[in-house]
Amino acid sequence: MVAFFLPRASDDEQAERLYEALAEFAGCEPAPPGRRVQAIAFPQDGARWVAEVGEELRGQRTTQQLRRGELLERTETLTSSTRVLAVYPGTPFVVVTDAQPITGTPSEWANPFHADPDRVTWFDAS
Repeated sequence: MVAFFLPRASDDEQAERLYEALAEFAGCEPAPPGRRVQAIAFPQDGARWVAEVGEELRGQRTTQQLRRGELLERTETLTSSTRVLAVYPGTPFVVVTDAQPITGTPSEWANPFHADPDRVTWFDAS
């Protein structure tokens, strides 16, 4: 397990302040230590995406096509230059990225956006 961190935070104190500020920006409650999310995997628009703190959003889409009686399966890797800054647990989970309006960087993702994960990875509680 990975210890709690946030990108762009130079120390633990700054990470805590930033975590609270991003929660306020997202309109949600910051999670207490031990309930902080490192990554989630979730379905979105026919693809399976991963939002991991400090990493760019990434995904895969698998399509099937019947050709001459044979079922062909193709997996496409999806990428986004949008970097995940924080993930907040809830129903649904809330993902904050470095896209507009935080940095002015355009993105195909709303910021923040909501997701219903089917897999959650927690930061180390200690």
